Amino acid sequence: MLPLVVIIGPTAVGKTRISIDLALTLNGEIISGDSMQVYRYMNIGTAKIKPSEMKGITHHLIDIKNPDENFSVAEFQVLAEEKIREIDNKGKLPILVGGTGLYIQSVIDNYTFTGQSGIKEYRKRLYLLAEDKGNKFLHERLALVDPVAAAKIHENDLKRIVRALEYYHATGRPISENNEACSRASMSKYNAVMIGLTMEREGLYKKIDMRVDKMMEEGLLEEVHALIKMGYTPESIAMQGLGYRQLLDYINGEYDLAAAIELIKRDTRRFAKRQLTWFRRDPRINWFYVDKYNNYNQLLFEIKTIVGRTIGTYVEN
Repeated sequence: MLPLVVIIGPTAVGKTRISIDLALTLNGEIISGDSMQVYRYMNIGTAKIKPSEMKGITHHLIDIKNPDENFSVAEFQVLAEEKIREIDNKGKLPILVGGTGLYIQSVIDNYTFTGQSGIKEYRKRLYLLAEDKGNKFLHERLALVDPVAAAKIHENDLKRIVRALEYYHATGRPISENNEACSRASMSKYNAVMIGLTMEREGLYKKIDMRVDKMMEEGLLEEVHALIKMGYTPESIAMQGLGYRQLLDYINGEYDLAAAIELIKRDTRRFAKRQLTWFRRDPRINWFYVDKYNNYNQLLFEIKTIVGRTIGTYVEN
């Protein structure tokens, strides 16, 4: 089986730094497992890594779609698996990094999806239904097939509703039962080692709030205005992402800027909580509380030790 390192965790926990340093020492390349960083022109709000921060490490599946283009978990699975093979063929270590749980599991647990055209057509029908009958109609449909997911997803969160319905359509299983996949490691195509990064909730929430403030300082509002000038609207799929939809509501006069920023912080904290809930169901993950380490190099050494123990030693640069 092909070797694969997977680094997961909530937003703002520090996955980027760890993944780059791991890639530098283990001769790896990074595959993004983030559902928003695939979109061009959306750099600040997605916390997309800057070229100057990559330290020469090749990153894949970033900036491959326009904000008005759909991107499904099935598409991600195909592209990620291509990149894993490509990186391995070069004699390098594939490192899959991200916080989108379904995307990550679609790869490591070898999910089987229907044909791409079928998924795209189904997704189009769902969005047309939402436009015609409202989000509540789709939310009620989700409640029929997956009441657990419906209870956790707000009826106005159209993107997540569509994703859950699409997942059920493609696999025949409720998305809320993702923990079932955790017992199917033997079905995976990969000899994977999973590294989970986390920290105490209070510290994580503080980092999230600081990150949002930094995004605003770096020009997130200006980025949203630029996207509008390019012709992207609230109906563009990517514009429903965290940070973007709240600032669009501000621009449309629904509340003032201070309220929009507080909503971004609140919704990002809630998102991080959902990420942790998803990943903690998987017993294969080796968890590291990053805030417990005074010495970063010690944290990196322990992660490398687990990687080496699981998939063998790789040639360092």
